[in-house]
Amino acid sequence: MDTRIQQYDDKMKKTYEHLEAEYATIRAGRANPHVLDKLRVSYYGTPTPIQQVGNVTVPEARIIQIAPWEKSLLKEIEKAILTSDIGINPTNDGNVIRLVFPELTEDRRKELVKDVKKKGEEGKVAVRNIRRDGNDAFKKLAKTEISEDEIKQLEEQLQKLTDKYIKDIDVLIEAKSKEIMTV
Repeated sequence: MDTRIQQYDDKMKKTYEHLEAEYATIRAGRANPHVLDKLRVSYYGTPTPIQQVGNVTVPEARIIQIAPWEKSLLKEIEKAILTSDIGINPTNDGNVIRLVFPELTEDRRKELVKDVKKKGEEGKVAVRNIRRDGNDAFKKLAKTEISEDEIKQLEEQLQKLTDKYIKDIDVLIEAKSKEIMTV
């Protein structure tokens, strides 16, 4: 691949991976430990991911269990979950914290699918913006370094890349929407 195209491929790939990570944090009625990914607790004064201060397990389909390595962290973890946007109240039995995910209502599922589609659209817009930036950069090169034909080739390669990532994002949206709507 042309090095001038490679940088735009990298940017589009990052956009796609960011969207994948976003989707991983959307809960679909099943317990998914990734909903805790963004949460941090103060561990000896340092904001630390919950996964690094305890054992996070999924003993049942709709329960996440967090067993901190130090009992003193129970309150910290509980506070982090309560102040987050997860929307689930933790239960603390003095040893572990459990998060019980309720069954999603039909309305809530539809709302989540709308959110998935909106995030997907934002991802597609980001990919198209990268394409626009690339085309602008190629046009600037036209004035000095390369011929019109080379610019056409670069623009075509960039368009193919854009189409590929847009298609990948559509597949991602479809898969996540299906996962959410599956009862």
